[in-house]
Order: sequence, then C-alpha cells, then structure tokens
Amino acid sequence: MRLSKALTVLLGSLMLAMIVGGKTSHATPSLPNPVLYLTGTEAYTTGGKNFIRYKFDVLNKADYPAALFAAAPALPPCGKNTNSSRTWVDIFDQRGKRIYGFCALGKPADLGSIWFALEENVVPPSWVYIEMNDRQTNTKYKSNLADTTP
Repeated sequence: MRLSKALTVLLGSLMLAMIVGGKTSHATPSLPNPVLYLTGTEAYTTGGKNFIRYKFDVLNKADYPAALFAAAPALPPCGKNTNSSRTWVDIFDQRGKRIYGFCALGKPADLGSIWFALEENVVPPSWVYIEMNDRQTNTKYKSNLADTTP
C-alpha cells in the first residue's frame, strides 16, 4: 500500500511541476558537423592563367534540411545578391585562413560541388575545412580537416 501511495504522490508531483512550469521546451534539432572530403582536382584556364580547382563533397549533406539553404532576403545580402542563402559556406586552410566561400547554395545537395582554386604553380594548403554559418540562428557547423591531395 505504501508503494502505491508513494507512486501516486510522485506522479502527482510530476504533473504539477509540468503544469506550473507552463512552457514546454522545443529544442532545435541538433545537426551534425559536416564531413568533408576531396573528390578530385581539375585543371582549367581562364583569363590567360592556368588554375587547379580542388573539388570537395560533404558526405552527410543529406542530414541537412533544405530550409538551411533557402533564399534569405531578410538577412544581409552577399554583395549585390539580395537573395543569398540563409547558410553560407566558407573554406579555410588548416590555420584558419579563409580561402573561398559560397553564399548562394540552394539546397543540401549543392554541398557536393564546393571547391576552391589556386594558380597551378601555387602549393595548396595540406588540409582544409569548411564552416557552415546559419545566419538565421547564428549557428556554425565546422567540418573535419580534409586532405587536398588526391
């Protein structure tokens, strides 16, 4: 009988705490950090100069909701692009120096074709990482270090 009474008191206390608390917490679902990897390199010429493009993919790009890459005209523009995406992606070398960035990716699948380029005679950094900056929630997602050699 004592156990039954104790359980009733405990459950009643829990119910009262939930009612008095008033608000229910709806935490924003936590998203994983991007998993970056090199998919290859590509030589090209533009403006009379030769470049090497270092191409990358994000292995877990399907884990990110499309809303993260929706046009965000209410947020500051990217240059003259007033419809830049909610989330911007920047590429950094292993020391944290920004190399390149994307401010108008339209969907998570676009993370499969990010890149940076250097003139063909410039030695690339050994490792790079990306940061995805959700400008709406001010949340950053930082990737692993990815090798730049194929």
